[in-house]
Amino acid sequence: MAATTTVCLEPRVKEMLNGLKTHREESYSSVIERIATMAYDSEPLTNSEITEIEESLKDIKAGRYYSEDEAKKMLGID
Repeated sequence: MAATTTVCLEPRVKEMLNGLKTHREESYSSVIERIATMAYDSEPLTNSEITEIEESLKDIKAGRYYSEDEAKKMLGID
């Protein structure tokens, strides 16, 4: 048997959860589980990926990038 926990929700949050139910009788637990599953990242970014993103952002801020049209021209794409 699942443990029961009481959670205090603001009325607007409860209404949001009601709007996310797939059917009228779906439990709040199921709705919250579905939301949590969607939000959970089972493959978070590695430190290397984060470093590469940070380097790319620095390049963009420094103006080292190509427009879509420039990139297409360089690649020979119409």
